[in-house]
Amino acid sequence: MDFDFLNELNENQRAAVEYTDGASLVIAGAGSGKTRVLTYKIAFLLKLGIHPVSILALTFTNKAAREMKERIAQLVGEKTARYLWMGTFHAIFSRILRVEAEKLGYTKNFSIYDTHDSQSLLKTIVKEMKLDDKVYKASALHSRISNAKNNLISPKMYAADGELCKNDRIIKIPDFAQIYATYCARLRSADAMDFDDLLMQTNILFRDHPDTLAKYQEAFKFILVDEYQDTNFAQYLIIKKLAEKHEHICVVGDDAQSIYSFRGANIDNILKFKDAYRSTKIFKLEQNYRSTQTIVNAANSLIDKNENQIPKKVFSENPKGEQIIVNTAFTDIEEGSIIANKIVEFSEKYEYGQIAILYRTNAQSRVIEDALRKKAIPYRIWGGLSFYQRKEIKDVIAYCRLVSNHHDHEALQRIINVPARGIGDTTLAKLADAATAQSSTVWDILLDLPRYNLPINAGTTQKLSAFKEMILNFSEKIETLSAYKLLAEIVKTSGIIADTYSDKSPESQSKRENVEELLTAVHQFCETREKDNQTTSLPEFLAEVSLLTDQDTDKDDKTPKVTLMTIHAAKGLEFKVVFIAGLEENLFPSSFCNTPREIEEERRLLYVAITRAEEQCVISYAKSRFRNGTTSFCNPSRFLENIDEKYLDRESIGENSSEFFRKNDFWMDNNRFVPKESLPQNNYSKKRLSEITPDKTSNPNQNSTYADATTVKHSIFGIGKVVETNFEAGNEKVIVDFGAKGTKTLLTKFAKLEVIV
Repeated sequence: MDFDFLNELNENQRAAVEYTDGASLVIAGAGSGKTRVLTYKIAFLLKLGIHPVSILALTFTNKAAREMKERIAQLVGEKTARYLWMGTFHAIFSRILRVEAEKLGYTKNFSIYDTHDSQSLLKTIVKEMKLDDKVYKASALHSRISNAKNNLISPKMYAADGELCKNDRIIKIPDFAQIYATYCARLRSADAMDFDDLLMQTNILFRDHPDTLAKYQEAFKFILVDEYQDTNFAQYLIIKKLAEKHEHICVVGDDAQSIYSFRGANIDNILKFKDAYRSTKIFKLEQNYRSTQTIVNAANSLIDKNENQIPKKVFSENPKGEQIIVNTAFTDIEEGSIIANKIVEFSEKYEYGQIAILYRTNAQSRVIEDALRKKAIPYRIWGGLSFYQRKEIKDVIAYCRLVSNHHDHEALQRIINVPARGIGDTTLAKLADAATAQSSTVWDILLDLPRYNLPINAGTTQKLSAFKEMILNFSEKIETLSAYKLLAEIVKTSGIIADTYSDKSPESQSKRENVEELLTAVHQFCETREKDNQTTSLPEFLAEVSLLTDQDTDKDDKTPKVTLMTIHAAKGLEFKVVFIAGLEENLFPSSFCNTPREIEEERRLLYVAITRAEEQCVISYAKSRFRNGTTSFCNPSRFLENIDEKYLDRESIGENSSEFFRKNDFWMDNNRFVPKESLPQNNYSKKRLSEITPDKTSNPNQNSTYADATTVKHSIFGIGKVVETNFEAGNEKVIVDFGAKGTKTLLTKFAKLEVIV
């Protein structure tokens, strides 16, 4: 049997690929080739004669699944690879749910609500309940509901949980349980699921229908999971149930890169994998093929400070490389300038497209963007508005959803007057009121308008009837026309495409091009499925497009540009040069992190940021930053102390930045440092930098909270003795000797030290 492709793997990678006797955990350090291992393992199983439909491979993005499938096809042939059950959790379980929908009380053409749909529905519910939408914010409600569903907490369970309801009262949203229940009921009446339902309903399916679970347990003889450290409880439980019969499960991940707890990811899933699967064999991929030795060693010295981790020693055989540069700026404006100047310097060796700027929060990007524009450096913001989030595209997709599922209220509400046909919000409200009064749906009201005797005039009645007939006409052709042909008819007959010709503005032209691009995408979808002898109906296209993410839809721009993104968005990517901006206390780590577990995740986040770099890594922080309408003085992040100093190059630029500002005649305006020439020519109250620079002289023990030799306890470093205290810019600093964990300089207002008597 031909296994020559395995010769491309190192010893540890090959061992992980060839093991098929039971459960296996592949701990893959940053840049260690985990995707290759997963891909080759699937190819290896296929070469052994395992039928592709018996292999379930789960990923977190469609892009990752597509690239892996293409590589597998190169190894074993496209005809074999096409039958794999490979895709994202949501895509795979959506596929299962469409087959089994009737067992859960849905139709096979159920709609999938995206974030916008869900939040729109929540806004409607809050309004109907006459609640304050500034307190009951749709985005916060949606996040809370998502968290409940990912932990498999139903509305009934939520309402019965005294602790949860008590917490809701404390944070002043006592009606949340009722909102959650109403939201789920509305989804059900619309024959719709949201993204989190795709996991929750799959769990319910397997719980309530053991015969169905047994069918899929028998079908999937081998289960493989990518990025296992990012799985939540709902995903963990589905995988556990499916793997119970054969226990041929292989998960790949890195606990050091678990950074999505805010989305429900649970690091314990990977840390305690061997407890869940007693037969587990662990493989460690420790050779980093991406980064220089210095970058790898610096990242290791950082992550070593975490206590909750699976021990491993990542190493690199690449060139030693340069030290990580650490730049100190006086202000966030200067930090942006330093980054821009450094990019100009690096541009002699690297293309702009090989450079990324990473930050902890999106709000940091604006100052950096200003600096890049001044230097005429081209850039792009990762995760901007994706193609399928544009209004005209969402309008067309809403038509498709309503044609496939008449009870999809969010879709109906969106397009009943698009293009404008004289059906306003007042009419829609009357329809909604009638539907609520009859415990029915708006579509049911439209089907028999005369019966309900709504207070609307004859002209409006005629328009509603015409809209209903148009949708019914489209629906009758679902089984006979391909998605492409039906969509072409929808955009023509509905008036959407004609509406883009109503004027010659660039906006209308752009909308027209986008609608035409959507038609091209549907045409390609149909061609691909026809080659595989698969159906090409409109519901099939909707099932696929509703699960796309920004990473799947963003088009590659051939023009090299510097990439700006949050560190969370950067995971899985790599660049020749990486800048990490804003490494300051209360920013990175975030001020919202208080527990040791939360601090460890923030440290993992920095680990991810550093290991995105192949050759150069530059860290920067500012001594003052404009936030929330005022300038705040900042301290460097504690994480800088976690990195072994021998891997750092603390450049002098920025250390004398007050001189830089004096020379360039910067002034204080509205609590912010700005160039003099940018100020309006009026009688603004201005101060020179020298007038507002804080006094940096220290005054040991001035009204200190802690006397020398006081024994204190820190949540991370443990027990220590106070060596010295002083004040800087009004902030008390304390130097504490923590014995084996070293001497630390801490800000008392953040350190939360406990005095041990």
